[in-house]
Amino acid sequence: MWEDADPADLGRADEQTARGNFRTWAKITSRRPAGLAIGPEAARAHDVFGKRPPSWRNYAWETDHVQAPLLVDADGDLVRPWITWFIDTATKVITGTAVTPGHPSRASVLAALRAAVVRDEPYGPAGGVPELVRVDRGKDFLSAAVTTALGAMGVTVNDLPAYSPHLKGTVESLNRAADRMLFAALPGYTAAPTGPRSQRRGRTAGAVSALSFQDFTAEVLAWTNWWNTAHRPKALSGRTPLEAWQADPTPVTDIPAADLWAFTLEDDGRPRKLTSHGVSWRGRTYTAAWMTGQAGRQVRVRYMPHHDHEIEVCDARGRHLGPAHLADAATPEQLQALREARAERARRLRADVKAADACAASDSPPPPVRSPPSGWEPSRPPRPSVNSPPPTTPTSHGWHCPT
Repeated sequence: MWEDADPADLGRADEQTARGNFRTWAKITSRRPAGLAIGPEAARAHDVFGKRPPSWRNYAWETDHVQAPLLVDADGDLVRPWITWFIDTATKVITGTAVTPGHPSRASVLAALRAAVVRDEPYGPAGGVPELVRVDRGKDFLSAAVTTALGAMGVTVNDLPAYSPHLKGTVESLNRAADRMLFAALPGYTAAPTGPRSQRRGRTAGAVSALSFQDFTAEVLAWTNWWNTAHRPKALSGRTPLEAWQADPTPVTDIPAADLWAFTLEDDGRPRKLTSHGVSWRGRTYTAAWMTGQAGRQVRVRYMPHHDHEIEVCDARGRHLGPAHLADAATPEQLQALREARAERARRLRADVKAADACAASDSPPPPVRSPPSGWEPSRPPRPSVNSPPPTTPTSHGWHCPT
């Protein structure tokens, strides 16, 4: 076949082969200049990585902070918010999320952890206690408060080596998906240019159309719900993360929300006073049946970020008193419990007053004791004389006077 070929065609074929080989060589060797110019992160895109074997729900969670590349208005200041979330590696379901306007801390990690573990409304239904959590040596994730909380639940903390994002690829993929699907569609996005350089040079940060921090938080929570209930990753074979989680028969370990309040809620930071209307926090009033009869007491508030439907109330020394719910959003059951608590306290008070009155009527006061006059001494009985008769003495039949 090669004997009949045109020499010019063979030359072109050799040239195309050489160009193809050069392109292949360039792709293979491009990792070296990329690593020199940008660093190991650029060269890592040309590496080959293994894949973990399939696991079950709540076997392993991964957690991370990600800063949104956009500006939001937080009380008049333009800031780049942070998101902390937990994701289940087996089902890709996001179990817990916390959004902060400033740099994240252990408080945001604990808030996201509480949202991930608790499965009662308005959290869940995915959640529970995982077997292990992978973290990336971040000081917030390895703080004493976080490790103590995870240790109290029996969770193993897998502290990964530094600069190893491929070891927690599930949450890293979530960060990239949020950037492409969520952040890029919101106003104030700063990762891409919005016009020619000449137009951007004189523009100030105040000219950027920015969401409020509350609106941005609502967008993040709505996108998280979409990810869990409508998004269908390729790895889940057409199922949503929530469908994959619910289809897994692995038993779930739950911890009551009342047992998590001490180490998974943020402290308000200042004392407050219970009034006849309840306790005021952030311009809203919270009430509970246990507050009946305790108006005037000094308390402190602990709360869950972005979930203002309920707070936890402690006394001035930090002892837990109980939860409190929004007064203007109370359910009929909560209002009924408040009325019953007031009626029960009034009944006890009436019973106590009645018992006190009965005790006062039955126990008459003793007669008054008159004090003797000053200088008074009791008189002594007269001494019997020699000729006086002996005293009478009793007998078995009565008194007998001797003769």
